[in-house]
Amino acid sequence: MSEIIWFKDCSYKNKNLVGGKCCSLGELYKLSKKMLFSIADGFAITTEFYDNFITYNNLETIISETIENIDVENVGILEEKSKYLKNLITSSEFSILHKELIIMNYKELCNLYSNENLEVAIRSSALAEDLPNASFAGQQDTYLNIRGFDDVLVSVKRCFASLFNSRAISYRKTHNIKIGEVKISVAVQKMVRSDIGSAGVAFSIDPETGYNKAVIINSSFGLGELVVSGGVKPDEIILDKRLLKDIEADPIITKKKGDKQTKIIYDENGGVKEVETNHNERFNISIANNQSISLGRYILRLEECYSKMFNKQMGVDVEWAIDGIDQNIYIIQTRPETVHSNNENLELTKYILREKGKILTTGVSVGDKISTGKIKVLENISDFELFEKGDVLVTDMTTPDWEPIMKIASGIITNKGGRTCHAAIVARELALNAIVGTGNCTETLKDVKEVTMSCAEGEQGFVYEGILSYEIDRIQISNNLKLPIKLMLNVGNPENSFNSSIIPNSGVGLARLEFIISNYIKIHPIALCDYPKIRNDVREKIYEIIGSHDNGTWYFIKRLARGISKIASAFYPNDVIVRLSDFKSNEYKNLIGGDIYEPNEENPMIGWRGASRYYSSEYQKGFELECEAIKYAREEMKMTNIIVMIPFCRTPEECKLVIQKMESYGLKRGENGLQIYLMCEIPSNVIEAAEFSPMIDGVSIGGNDLLQLTLGVDRDSDKITHLSNDENLSYRRMISMAIKVYKENGVKIGFCGQQPSDSIEFCNFLINEKIDSISVTPDSALKTIKNLGV
Repeated sequence: MSEIIWFKDCSYKNKNLVGGKCCSLGELYKLSKKMLFSIADGFAITTEFYDNFITYNNLETIISETIENIDVENVGILEEKSKYLKNLITSSEFSILHKELIIMNYKELCNLYSNENLEVAIRSSALAEDLPNASFAGQQDTYLNIRGFDDVLVSVKRCFASLFNSRAISYRKTHNIKIGEVKISVAVQKMVRSDIGSAGVAFSIDPETGYNKAVIINSSFGLGELVVSGGVKPDEIILDKRLLKDIEADPIITKKKGDKQTKIIYDENGGVKEVETNHNERFNISIANNQSISLGRYILRLEECYSKMFNKQMGVDVEWAIDGIDQNIYIIQTRPETVHSNNENLELTKYILREKGKILTTGVSVGDKISTGKIKVLENISDFELFEKGDVLVTDMTTPDWEPIMKIASGIITNKGGRTCHAAIVARELALNAIVGTGNCTETLKDVKEVTMSCAEGEQGFVYEGILSYEIDRIQISNNLKLPIKLMLNVGNPENSFNSSIIPNSGVGLARLEFIISNYIKIHPIALCDYPKIRNDVREKIYEIIGSHDNGTWYFIKRLARGISKIASAFYPNDVIVRLSDFKSNEYKNLIGGDIYEPNEENPMIGWRGASRYYSSEYQKGFELECEAIKYAREEMKMTNIIVMIPFCRTPEECKLVIQKMESYGLKRGENGLQIYLMCEIPSNVIEAAEFSPMIDGVSIGGNDLLQLTLGVDRDSDKITHLSNDENLSYRRMISMAIKVYKENGVKIGFCGQQPSDSIEFCNFLINEKIDSISVTPDSALKTIKNLGV
């Protein structure tokens, strides 16, 4: 008899008996013994048990006939028939033998954990679920904190009934899964006390881009259901896989605090309840650094095991929990990642928005597309009759019940949720645009008729008013792609780095610190040096951002190092050229506390910027922090592919001063392979190229600044833009001279700017002059590849 099988005996060999979830739990049980991680034990009520239950109650014919006659496009009929079938199941009875069998095994589980009324989770495990070629995204139900014989029996029947949820019926009919192929097993599993700890999900592959060199962890306080459903915007921790294998390295390349307003805890009367988080929980990350690193290493090993199991590279999707009593990390379940692991498409597609409109709301982008449609705000699933095919679904959050509507939507926008919530998972499976976690879309969009949804601008998704024009650029990716020169990318935003790294490239030609400082740190570096003794109003603003960080300088160093390292990690081992901060004084002034330290300059474009700041007494404390951050990224985070580039350096003497300062702060040229580059953007950088060359390893021509300073043109003035022409002979001669002299002196030279992507002729000019590389923005890369003749 195979009606009850404990996890230790479940495997992919008997998946027809135990379903996807339970066979994964069985494999996980075996791996836990080898890898020494904790799992919550339990048993599977098998598909044979389910079949016998259906037969005992004479339900086969009525179920098959009802399913056969359902039109899944008619949401009303679908809901009606689903409700009928579920009531049919829950009102049926267990045989005496079946009832005793469940009770006996539940008692055994209670004895195993020395708790006669053990809290368990009752989880569905459908036959086609959690396998590499299908993802049901929570099609069946789970019941939590179930205690006692009677509640266990009721919950098992509810799980059986969930096989006929409307979203499950719709999914199976859409994917041509025959009713005879669909059976259900039920997992009865000991609960982990994450209600007083934390829990979440993790991926060994970025669920958004398919980037596979990092582990992504989403975490929140309490039980993990709010993370899975999208009820909270979770904390996000990203770890570099290469560094997880190095016990001496710091592998955390991103730590992002979420919006954790609520959590799910045990209800003293059984079941669970949602309560508000306290101030401390909202303000802090829900998983400690050492816990996230340990979890990351478990996930890395699980990915290796699953890849061997399926005989191909296979990412994993993991649910985990930290028990608030014993503080152990428990792996709740693991399944193959089903979207990117099966994607063998060699075509790279880039959506490019060609006009801008009024931004109505923003959230977390899902996918990288642009779409348009009519807005339809739905408060709940019962409003389905208002929805028409091609509308944009706007709602608070989705659950699996929403799937029939999601299938016919042109896009999805929600108030709640993160990158791994239900709406995000289903949107990826359906190849839909989605923007989740906006916080306010149901209110801000209620009177809006049409919108453009852009997920093509990085991790932040934008909802624009009206229908905006966009284009789609496509190119076939080949492992044998040959370009006449190195193509590098300009990447300022770390959040775009994973997606950008998929584009054919030879590294990053320009990683600007300004974006990271403005968006990750937001505070003037000297203000952090002077914190907490700074002016009261500024100190309060700083505290709102850095919270419990007593050491403002360490906050700056870690935030900047992680931002840089996320870019360096994405492109490793290719070079990533990090340009030291090049804010102008008016831009520094916009940072918190900046008004205290920055002068009023008439012409900041050619004022106190770049190299001249680094050795000045007024800013050198800030420059020291920049150097410390780069040193931390290179040495502690092992990002030795980082090259440092000095911007706006007017003379060789100034270059020498800056390099001496860098060395005093721990960045010595040649040490640990450190290379130093120079931005070639001032005529003196060209005219004195031979004098600069001995001090540097490479230069990057900054096309915009070199053009404006060669011609004496203010590029911010619309009165003389007609003079700013890249075909100008003086400008071309400057470029030719720079390439010639620097190459004669053994210095690598590249070009950074939009001109190669805008002009085939300019591209050919640089190639003919024997430039080593060109660097363009990711959205221009495909066009540039075409300009290079591919």
